[in-house]
Amino acid sequence: MARATTISDLERDRALAEADEFAMDEDAFRELYDRTARGLWSYLARVVGDRHLADDLLQETFYRFLKAARQYESETHKRNTLYRIATNLACDVRRRRAIGCTTLTGDDVERLASTDTPGRAERRADFVSAMSRLKARERALLWLAYAEGASHRDIAEMFGLEVGSLKTMLFRARRKMADLLRGSR
Repeated sequence: MARATTISDLERDRALAEADEFAMDEDAFRELYDRTARGLWSYLARVVGDRHLADDLLQETFYRFLKAARQYESETHKRNTLYRIATNLACDVRRRRAIGCTTLTGDDVERLASTDTPGRAERRADFVSAMSRLKARERALLWLAYAEGASHRDIAEMFGLEVGSLKTMLFRARRKMADLLRGSR
């Protein structure tokens, strides 16, 4: 005896068909990864202060991005979603560790020691030290705005903020960074 098809079966089949229709194929994923992975890794490494942890978080970010299997309006929407996932993962790591700020890692010290000129090495050390003394959110905002070149609108969307609030937070983070740099001389 054949089983009767129910409405819930039809809804499930329709949802699966829609998910397959919008699923990212391997080539599209590879292109997205190639365009975004380097910047996203740099962001994560700077926010969490650990290159090896950034590798793990990058992998987890892309895994969660693919697992969500959502529709995206544009490339910018995909990029913002990736950064939002990465930011949330970095916040989770900080909560688990109960750390208020990042310290210099061995990788940072080694990289600073290998620079060409003494003046440049000193400036970089001052910069890394100042960044490590900022709150994680301040580091993330500054990195996205000035290292990644993300727009205020995009950053606000990533953090779930209003653009006006973000501009105020960026202003305060820049001022705090400048004060820290002035104090290191």
